[in-house]
Amino acid sequence: MLSAFLTGGIPAGLFFRTCNSLIGRHCPSALALPPHSMDSNSNKINKLVIVGVGLIGGSFSLALKQAGLVAHVTGVGRSQANLQRALQLGVIDSIGSDIGSAARDADLVLLAVPVGQMGDIMRQLAPVLSPHAIVSDAGSTKQDVVALARQELAAHLPRFIPAHPIAGAEKSGAAAAMPDLYRNRNLVLTPLPENRPDALLTVRRLWEACGARVREMTPQQHDGVFAAVSHLPHLLAFALVDAIANKDDAEQCFQFAASGFRDFTRIASSSPEMWRDISLANRDALLHELDSYAQQLQRLRLLLQQSDSQGLLDLFAHARSARDAWLDSQQAARKPG
Repeated sequence: MLSAFLTGGIPAGLFFRTCNSLIGRHCPSALALPPHSMDSNSNKINKLVIVGVGLIGGSFSLALKQAGLVAHVTGVGRSQANLQRALQLGVIDSIGSDIGSAARDADLVLLAVPVGQMGDIMRQLAPVLSPHAIVSDAGSTKQDVVALARQELAAHLPRFIPAHPIAGAEKSGAAAAMPDLYRNRNLVLTPLPENRPDALLTVRRLWEACGARVREMTPQQHDGVFAAVSHLPHLLAFALVDAIANKDDAEQCFQFAASGFRDFTRIASSSPEMWRDISLANRDALLHELDSYAQQLQRLRLLLQQSDSQGLLDLFAHARSARDAWLDSQQAARKPG
């Protein structure tokens, strides 16, 4: 996260006001839920299908079960061992043999898979979705997912609601799922002009029932913001570890690496497959952030070359102030009430 605040010398107050303006818009909330998507008597979804029953999809299921808002959850995925574990833990109620048969009578389908798999899954969903079914996703990029939906789910676009839960943990898989993962965490919706208001409201209310703070952005705004504060930091962590691992004295360097190195590079332990997909999916915005960061590194290099003590102090102090302000805002947002 620190890298985003080092880019461009933006004053902390302006940075936070800009971010708030991007994520603070709410959708209308005075619309009735469609009787097809949620049972009008019990207020439950009759059947939820989770494609990708890992931390994200599994936690969504557990949170809705805890809230009493889903009657039956079917899981679909590539790993039968993971699906069996999800069934044993009560994360899901049944295992779907394939996406087509599982989604045929679904009220809501959540695509909680890497963005690189979205197109193929949408292609399998398109011919079997019922007219009332809602489809949403949990992808880390949005413009590419929206483009895929326009191509593969064109007839169902009014009921495709793009989403991105801003939450995670060190562990993955169904065993890592927890019902409170999304409590007081941001959830970004990127609605499309074609979206039905009732479908959008249904997805919003379900995430709110999970405890999430639901925000709205355009897909373009989403990808620009998260290129800076999520995708770029991951690239930097991967690059630093890779650079040290390729040094002649790599073994000695790692032997003496301590808490600072561990903290900065923690996210380099993330899934290489997932971050390859995210990086390529958000290539343009990420290239822009890389260019900006390269300019910042050049600025640092010049300050060091010139032994500019005051310049270095000013940059470090500004970065610390911006990060402290961000931490304070996060802490305040997570306080109950």
